[in-house]
This record gives sequence, structure tokens and C-alpha cells, in this order.
Amino acid sequence: MYHIDFSSPSSIYFAGIGGVSMSALAELLADAGFQVSGSDRAHSALTDALESKGIRVFYGQRAENLAGPIDCVVFTGAIRPDNPEYIAAHERNLPCLTRGQLMGQIMRNYDMPIGISGTHGKTTTTSMISEILLHANLDPTLAVGGILKDIDGNIRIGKSGYFVTEACEYTNSFLDFAPRIGIILNISADHLDFFKDLADIRRSFRKYAELLPENGCLIINGEIENLSEITDGLCVSVVTFGHNSASDYYPSDICYDGFGNPSFILHGPEGKERRFTLQVPGEHNIFNAMAAIALADRLSIDDAVIIEALKAYRGTDRRFEYKGTVGGVTVIDDYAHHPEEITATLKAARNYPHRKLWCVFQPHTYTRTKAFLKEFARALTLADSVVLADIYAARETDDLGVSSELLQHEIQALGKECHYFPTFDEIENFLLENCINGDMLITMGAGDVVKIGETLLGN
Repeated sequence: MYHIDFSSPSSIYFAGIGGVSMSALAELLADAGFQVSGSDRAHSALTDALESKGIRVFYGQRAENLAGPIDCVVFTGAIRPDNPEYIAAHERNLPCLTRGQLMGQIMRNYDMPIGISGTHGKTTTTSMISEILLHANLDPTLAVGGILKDIDGNIRIGKSGYFVTEACEYTNSFLDFAPRIGIILNISADHLDFFKDLADIRRSFRKYAELLPENGCLIINGEIENLSEITDGLCVSVVTFGHNSASDYYPSDICYDGFGNPSFILHGPEGKERRFTLQVPGEHNIFNAMAAIALADRLSIDDAVIIEALKAYRGTDRRFEYKGTVGGVTVIDDYAHHPEEITATLKAARNYPHRKLWCVFQPHTYTRTKAFLKEFARALTLADSVVLADIYAARETDDLGVSSELLQHEIQALGKECHYFPTFDEIENFLLENCINGDMLITMGAGDVVKIGETLLGN
């Protein structure tokens, strides 16, 4: 593997520079004095931000983009071997790194690198931890998988030894990371276009836990099935969180305000008790908060700082994000694209004031839709009425014989009202005719479904 010399900045090219994680890494290297450039398919807020910092971005991925002096090319997992830039880099014998390999090398430059992993909740938990470290004036470097309002972006470059990042399991990229403290929020079947099955995913999370050094710590959801398979024999301290006293951290006296935001007493090691109030809805966010609190305790952050930071946290873009109100209809957007995430979001929504709950869902990838067709249908029945958009193909080209119409039939078979329209225009017209004052509309999915709510709001 090629190793970057951080003491001697060189020229680094990012193929897929507009991704949330890639743009953060590009900005980190540019700040460290590297000559950074890259390419992406189209303009975005992230590429605009990079260009404003003097980073050259090519739009459209072509071999000629790599014509200049380049010392290393970094690729995202979405770049395939038939990509013209991938081909050109190998024809020129340019050193290449994956995004995960570069992240691992960067993490080794920090005294306290922290990696937040799990099938769901990574961005929210990373953001909660970021909020706590900022409130504690620890001057961290933060790489968030979403837009965190307090840093007005997805990256903050600090001067201390604290480095916080999400650690995604897809393509096993997190196995190239170098955390000193690792968090595992949950382990579920997902990304089955890469993993064979749940057992294969669990093996990867075990390997991730094994990356931690002897003086490290694993903070993990104590209710993960067969937890001992993940934790037995590790050389690090293990801290658990869960529903009850079987875990080191657990909540009690949970109550919700009028917008579904929870308040709870947290029981910790040695009988410690504290009350926390969150400004993000749902029981799942209690679990995210417990992981963040356990980490803060590990770093000996003052209780009052933790309490205030979590009370101040207002969420990140596309995580139960309030977009606005039109005609008395509350519009929310959420990134949920797995049945468990959908269930958590819709359960949270039921505690939010509304007359009728509408969910506009855009399935994400054919592989995931086929693997979880019945689970998607069951999860979506938590809404009062479902509207389906076409499947967002992302990196896939084979539809595997699955479609949104097939999902529609599954939902209707469960007795739930469900509509399908092949275009966003048709969906928007339907919603304009049927959503009324007092209703709540959630646009949901990891694709571009957010545009529907934004169009209705006139944004």
C-alpha cells in the first residue's frame, strides 16, 4: 500500500471528490498543504465549497483529468474498474488508495482517533459526539457523514489530538481505519450487494473491534444478538448500553414532549444517574445519545457540558429534518432507507403533532429492495398513507426483477393505502390534491426524494 508522507505535502487526486466523506478528506489534505484536485459527476453544494477553497474540481470523469502531475489517486467504493479515471491511473502506474485506506492513514496522525460504526445511526451519533466535544472546547477535527449545523458543513479541522469520524462497513472500508475508541451502534443485514449475509457482516464488525489497541475502548450496543461473538477475547475495555441494567448504561423514566423529543434518566456505571433532554425525536435517539455519553465519560468530560451539549443538538440535514410548512402541512425529510431506520423514524413521527401521516418513500438500490421487500412493506405500514417513487438505482444497473410497483402490492396486501407514481411531478400533484391542513408529510430515502418536499415548499 502507498503511504502518504504528511510531512512533505504532495499532489493528491480524488475520483469522486463530491461525496460527503471524500470532500472532507480532500479539505483536510488541502488544509495540510497538499495540492488537491478531483472529479465528480455534477456540481453540488460540497463541490462548490471545495472550489471556494481553491480545490480544482473536474465535472465528468475522464482520463484526461489525470494528465497533470499527480502523486496519488484516491477512489471511492463507487468507482468501478471500467471507470476511465481508474483505467488511466493504472495505465500511468499512479499509486492508488481507497477512501478507507486514506482515512486510516489520517487517523494515525491523531492521539485520540474515534470511529463510530453501526448499520444505523452513525451520522446522528457522530454529530452528537461532535457537539459534546465542541461544547467541551476540545478543538476536535470532525468528519461527519451529513451537514452539521454548528460547523455549517461536514468537516471541521481542529488543532487538538481528537479526531472523530463515521466508520462505514460497506466494502469493509472501516477495516482500514485506525480508531483508539470504537463505537458499534447496531449490526443488521444491509449492503447485501457486497456482504453474503448477516453472518458475513458480523464477522466484519468483529474485525473492526479487533483493530482497537490495548489501551483502547469499545462502546457497543449490549443488545446485539450473540454479543460475545463480537466482544470475547478483545484486549480492550468494553462498555455496553441498552434498555436495562444488563448493560453498563441504560435509561429509565422516559417521557416525550409535544414534538416527540425524549427526556430520560440515564443510569451509568457505579450507580451514577443523570437526566438528559434531547431535541431530536424518537427512542432510537436515546440509544444514539447513550453511546455519545459513554464516550464523553471515557474522555472525562464534565457532566454539565454533556447535558448542555445534547440539549443544544438540533440534528443534521436529512435526519428527521423539519423543512417547513405549506398549507398547514408539516414537511419533514429523513434519510431512512433500511426497514429498521424506517420503523424508528415513523415511530418517532407518531409522537409529533399531526392529523394524518403521509410517507413518500423512494427505495434505495434494487439489491436492498429485493432483499427486504416484505420488511419494507411492514415498516411503511406505520404511516397512514404511503406514496412510492421509483427505485433510486445509485450504483446498480440490474433491476433484479424488483420495482416500486411490487412493493406497492406488498403494502396493499397488508391493508395499507399505498400509491405509486413513476415521476416526481405526478407525486407532487397528488400530494397537492390530497394533503390538507394538519397533515404531516415525510419524504424518505437515501436518493433525491428530498426534492419533492422542497418543490412543494417552493424552495
